[in-house]
Amino acid sequence: MTEFSVKSTIISRYAFTTVSCRMLNRASEDQDAEFQMQIPAAAFITNFTMLIGDKVYQGEITEKEKKNGDRVKEKRNKTTEENEEKGTDMFRASLVIPSKDKAAFLLSYEELLQRRLGKYEHVISVRPQQLVGRLTVEVNVLEKSGLTSLEVPPLHNSRQKGGGKGEDDLGPPPSTVINQNETFAKVIFKPSVVQQAKIAQNGILGDFIIRYDVNREHSIGDIQVLNGYFVHYFAPKDLPPLPKNVVFVLDTSASMVGTKLRQTKDALFTILHDLRPQDRFSIIGFSNRIKVWKDHLLSVTPLNIRDGKIYIHHMSPSGGTDINGALQTAIGLLNNYVAHNDIEDRSVSLIIFLTDGKPTVGETHTLKILNNTKEAARGRICIFTIGIGNDVDFKLLEKLSLENCGLTRRVHEEEDAGSQLIGFYDEIRTPLLSDIRVDYPPGIVEHATKTLFPNYFNGSEIIIAGKLADRRLEHLHVEVTASNSKKFVVLKTEVPVEPQKVGNDVPGSPRPKGDGEGDPNHVERLWSYLTVKELLSSWVQSNDEPEKERLRQRAQALAVNYHFLTPFTSMKLKRPAAHTGGLEDVRGMSAATGPETVMQSLRGAGPQPGPTLKKLYDPRIKISKTSVDGDPHFVVDFPLSKLTVCFNIDGQPGDILRLVSDHMDSGVTVNGELIGAPAPPSGHKKQRTYFRTITILINKPERSYLEITPNRVILDGGDRLVLPCNQSVVVGSRGLEVSVSANANVTVTIQGTIAFVILIHLYKRPAPFQRNHLGFYIANSRGLSSNCHGLLGQFLNQDAKLTEEPAGHGKNLTNSPLLPAGATSETILKVKGHRVPVVWKQRKIYNGEEQIDCWFARNSAAKLIDGEYKDYLASHPFDTETTLGSESSRLN
Repeated sequence: MTEFSVKSTIISRYAFTTVSCRMLNRASEDQDAEFQMQIPAAAFITNFTMLIGDKVYQGEITEKEKKNGDRVKEKRNKTTEENEEKGTDMFRASLVIPSKDKAAFLLSYEELLQRRLGKYEHVISVRPQQLVGRLTVEVNVLEKSGLTSLEVPPLHNSRQKGGGKGEDDLGPPPSTVINQNETFAKVIFKPSVVQQAKIAQNGILGDFIIRYDVNREHSIGDIQVLNGYFVHYFAPKDLPPLPKNVVFVLDTSASMVGTKLRQTKDALFTILHDLRPQDRFSIIGFSNRIKVWKDHLLSVTPLNIRDGKIYIHHMSPSGGTDINGALQTAIGLLNNYVAHNDIEDRSVSLIIFLTDGKPTVGETHTLKILNNTKEAARGRICIFTIGIGNDVDFKLLEKLSLENCGLTRRVHEEEDAGSQLIGFYDEIRTPLLSDIRVDYPPGIVEHATKTLFPNYFNGSEIIIAGKLADRRLEHLHVEVTASNSKKFVVLKTEVPVEPQKVGNDVPGSPRPKGDGEGDPNHVERLWSYLTVKELLSSWVQSNDEPEKERLRQRAQALAVNYHFLTPFTSMKLKRPAAHTGGLEDVRGMSAATGPETVMQSLRGAGPQPGPTLKKLYDPRIKISKTSVDGDPHFVVDFPLSKLTVCFNIDGQPGDILRLVSDHMDSGVTVNGELIGAPAPPSGHKKQRTYFRTITILINKPERSYLEITPNRVILDGGDRLVLPCNQSVVVGSRGLEVSVSANANVTVTIQGTIAFVILIHLYKRPAPFQRNHLGFYIANSRGLSSNCHGLLGQFLNQDAKLTEEPAGHGKNLTNSPLLPAGATSETILKVKGHRVPVVWKQRKIYNGEEQIDCWFARNSAAKLIDGEYKDYLASHPFDTETTLGSESSRLN
């Protein structure tokens, strides 16, 4: 494995993650290879692409047929998903890499982060199974309401004993860099091979975790509206806790013998001490028989807590598992208490149910247990279940919790059941509200997700998303009603609905979309994610076959539309189409070198036309001289003066340079990231730098993100699209056209008035000082504004002239023929008020195929460009901020 990189972008709690892995087979024969990645269980995979040699296998999310045999049967190239670590699914792809060849994998997934114990937690599995030369994890977080308490704990490996709790004080993993301001954070983890080896020789480093919370100003919550969709985050604070009536139901069957029961008892001792004076509680142990500590709920007093602990201490394991009987007894205790007590304070009734097995005694039929429980609880009692080990009937526990307003957790055999129980209890220890109802005007909001919630626990969050029937709406009325400890609470507000710049300027975002009408965005993705999750949950709960089928069809249609891999969809790998000959043979044909293998639809929410195939550009396209290429050598053409000026910039590897900055006017930004290489032995430089990545952000009329490297183009202009650079293809949608000429160039045309050409420089056998890199050429700048800036952009609407100095020789050289070298040592270039000494030079551009004459500005163009080099450093690839612009130009 030569590279393993993960890039996550979190916008308002919604996380987009892309995993990239590259492998090389150095052997003289074909080799089996496997890519595997643990992804969070709550996440949906949205895309998977395999590149083997020059073949591209593009994943496509399709409807899953009810019969078997749905998966692609590529010869030994297959993908599977299976359960692995707690709270994760394992994605695997196996293939054969030909001798001396390489392969690459790209996996994308999305998830909505859940707030637990007052924090959002984003977990990335870093388990490449071997030490990797280039290993990078990059996470960008954008929260417009403001970030608080961002932290990166040490790597966590739940399979290792002693991992997890207690380590959090040790700080971030080695090599982690955190940069943040009020609303944005960038975290990079980039361990060297030596640092990786110190963590784990086998390449199983563990989970890279980021935890954070956001500012909460309004009691009614944070409501964001974007392009006809809204999301409402509700997490009130500073409320008195509701009293809780809780029954702890503990499995004491023979299978709990030993560590499991001991750990569970210790955890319950801790939990009992945490109960509040206004709470009521009881304890039930069950095996063949149901053993009730007291036949009623008791108040929380030191004496009752002590007696409860003694009762738990004397529990001993024996017999089978009567799950139905235990639940009926616990529900009976709670119903009797509520019925016979005139409770002035409103309270919440909970059952915490822990087992390691399946029902073996009494009622053992799953459906009957579920129906009995639902009828007895009548929606007034929430059941929280914990399943321990491999033999537990987890589906039963999951349904019990789903149908009775609770949550469920699974504890693996080798994990500490006690600490898991305490962690689970901590999430529900402080109920603040009950019977929460969120109302929006019925004619204005449609397709809203769930709006009724039995309880709100401190440290969690209620999330609702929906569509607005009228996008021109100016205000959205929101009303929240709920009960707290003493009274009925009603919160009302009018939320202004203006075009919001949510998600602007986010680095490397795989999915954030624009402000245009009908253009998908992170709020729409969040709505679709939540809706699919709720449909899947309803499907699990339903016992009515016609209803189950309706739910399945709705979930499936939505998942296919939004490219979510779910239980009702499958991923098929499209076979690569055969290359039908040279470029000249296929130009203009709809099947030009098989773009269907790498294209996904760019459709949005509305009826926009899909992608179109157009005539491919000639790779020898004639373009402007204004460019940056090589190590980086800049060329600026002043056509009115018939002058060409050139300069060099010596940056540092990893620097991101602002090339074109016109975000406020035309909406276009171009940045380039540098990569380093040693200098040739004969050279005067210590190192070389080249552009490895060119990123283009187009903000008008629709938002699109482009990330171009020598190997592939990633386009986000509706749906995420990965185009390999070794195949010729053209895609176009909503005024943006991207054309790839195989292994030659990428042309980006915006609204027909702006065009950039990115030349691809590839080396078959690179020397130590050579790197595959890119050149950036401006082919058409008509659509860029007069306020345009950046290292190249600042010169696009300017004129320049030459004079010869010292004084007394003020002869204008603008239209003179080029002078011989050495005769121009005192030539001065005047541009934008700057006076820049220049010398005559010849420079090769366009892949070295054309030689141009230019006036060279020395010293990294210090006197030529506005400001200093550091003013042109972007903080991330899609950064649009600039300290320089039209104002600074005029001042100079």
